[in-house]
Amino acid sequence: MQMKLKLSVAVALAAVAGLVSAQDVQVVKIGHVAPMSGAQAHYGKDNANGSAMAVEDLNTQNIVIGGKKIKFELQPEDDAADPKQGTAAAQKLCDSKVAGVVGHLNSGTTIPASKVYNDCGIPHVTGAATNPNLTKPGYKTTYRIIANDNALGAGLAFYAVDALKLKRVAMIDDRTAYGQGVAEVFKRTALAKGMTVVDEQFTTDKATDFMAILTAIKAKNPDAIFFGGMDPQAGPMLRQMEQLGMTKVKYFGGDGICTAEVAKLAAGAKTLENVVCAEGGASLEKMPGGTAWKKRYDAKFPDQFQVYSPYTYDATFVLVDAMKRANSTDPKVYTPKLIETSYKGVTGTIAFEPTGELKNPSMTLSVYKDGKKTPLN
Repeated sequence: MQMKLKLSVAVALAAVAGLVSAQDVQVVKIGHVAPMSGAQAHYGKDNANGSAMAVEDLNTQNIVIGGKKIKFELQPEDDAADPKQGTAAAQKLCDSKVAGVVGHLNSGTTIPASKVYNDCGIPHVTGAATNPNLTKPGYKTTYRIIANDNALGAGLAFYAVDALKLKRVAMIDDRTAYGQGVAEVFKRTALAKGMTVVDEQFTTDKATDFMAILTAIKAKNPDAIFFGGMDPQAGPMLRQMEQLGMTKVKYFGGDGICTAEVAKLAAGAKTLENVVCAEGGASLEKMPGGTAWKKRYDAKFPDQFQVYSPYTYDATFVLVDAMKRANSTDPKVYTPKLIETSYKGVTGTIAFEPTGELKNPSMTLSVYKDGKKTPLN
């Protein structure tokens, strides 16, 4: 009888301990926003995969913050690359009281969303939006861990003039904050270096027929075209350039076209071989943890890698690193710690300027050989 009593007491104590243990686990939600639908969904899924992988890795670390074991959960939202949907997604995350946000992907959605996050006091870290205007308002909640368009546009212009000795360029942009921004930087730098801009044309981020634009440009006999936009437009444009016999015209663009998907969308067009694109950061092979990380990514998400997932992975860790240093998951408490970040991530060592821009950003130029993106540097 005494033995049974002891056993029942032990079982009860174990149950209570288990209950206390369960209660001591705090669920902390991290938001993620990108286009999960529409023509740019392949970018969005890649970005979300990076953050999901980070959350999974974080949850194996038995992280304790403020005396509680933390379980992280990702709350993904779809902005469909639309500014209005972007601000609605941002407000939803504010209302859900997420601890922080990774995103958005497009500058056109990230810039208006940044005000929403500032107003509700939730920090966000983008690993994809590159328009320099993002950090100009000076919000203490806005951070970027990738080089901005000042680096990308200028780097491409320097390469066009110094390495390729090109003299005549035509400009096309998709009228988005990203497309216009990177095109303007390229144009400004190219003109300063003595290039002639022979034509300027505009399209949208929904267009697929560029024959009229390209025919007008062809008549101006450019050495190169610079396109400010994304790969759903770049792929068809490359096919139509081939149809018009523009097979010797170089084709420049920023990180929006610097994807695996653009090769698929170009569908075997010879003009793919004329592409020179820039992305903000080191190539995967030169990232401190890039090669090993990519193997793990490919095992979890076969054939889904595009560009930004290593950055969304690191962005998720950067938020949590600040929480750990503040010993709090409360955005009001840990946000001031973000500016003090010195985090060794997959993409490199992440530290911030007072504006929230990445310190010492790197940039990679790539071309396409046999249909595969190949870094030049």
